[in-house]
Amino acid sequence: MENNNSRRKAMKKIVEGAAAVALTGAVASRLEAADTIMGAALKGRINHSVCRWCYDSIDLDALCRAAKNIGLQSIELLTVEEFETVKKHDLTCAMVSGIGKDYGITKGWNKKENHDGLEEWYKYLIDETSKAGFKNLICFSGNREKKLNDEDGLKNCARGLKKIMKYAEKKKVTIVMELLNSRVDHADYMCDHTDWGVELCKSIDSDNFKLLYDIYHMQIMEGDIIRRIRDNHKYIAHYHTGGVPGRHEIDETQEIYYPAIMSAIAETGFKGFVAQEFIPIRADKLASLKQGVNICDI
Repeated sequence: MENNNSRRKAMKKIVEGAAAVALTGAVASRLEAADTIMGAALKGRINHSVCRWCYDSIDLDALCRAAKNIGLQSIELLTVEEFETVKKHDLTCAMVSGIGKDYGITKGWNKKENHDGLEEWYKYLIDETSKAGFKNLICFSGNREKKLNDEDGLKNCARGLKKIMKYAEKKKVTIVMELLNSRVDHADYMCDHTDWGVELCKSIDSDNFKLLYDIYHMQIMEGDIIRRIRDNHKYIAHYHTGGVPGRHEIDETQEIYYPAIMSAIAETGFKGFVAQEFIPIRADKLASLKQGVNICDI
């Protein structure tokens, strides 16, 4: 009888121990899953974002949920009307859209006749960006249109943008001009080389005016990406990705090796955002987005 009691006690301890181990394992698995959902599986050297327009076939709420699962902190190039949706999901908008009914990529700050309208439009966008607690607002040079040389266009951009810089500084918003290629996607666009953009930054001379360095566009226009980033990083507020050629997935199907570029960006001490801006061609667009984030998460 005494032996049976001893065996029962021993078996009880074994069962309790096994249950404790199983429970610990289950809790650990759930915590690991929760960490992955919150993005803790990413390494933290790069702040990740995604451009909304590349996934416009996906409902914004659904894209927000997917972004959180992947580990993104931002969905960008949003209009004012879309701000509340990302905020509801505890995401930010790392770059606010500057395109409106009358102004955009082709019609920008390089023409003096655009300045009054742009000043009014951008003061509205600066207000809304500031109220939302966001930091960066995109802008564009506009096209050359064959009758405007780069030197005069730069002077016009500087003159016009200086009209809003004190307001942007007061509201703690950075105005960011995007570098785009004029060879493939945006024929005649003026801000199509890093050197031109850097000269504009020097001319405006404000910490609240920077460049959006689009790696896809600048690979097409000039290459030498890592050296240009290292030489000019103090003028860069934001980065975009994209596969060359084609602007699709940034994997082994294209010519840019993004891990090396991301390492170079991190080594400059950059604390801003890198946004995926490729157009996915695979059926599972969100799987392509996750792959792009993982490639850039050095």
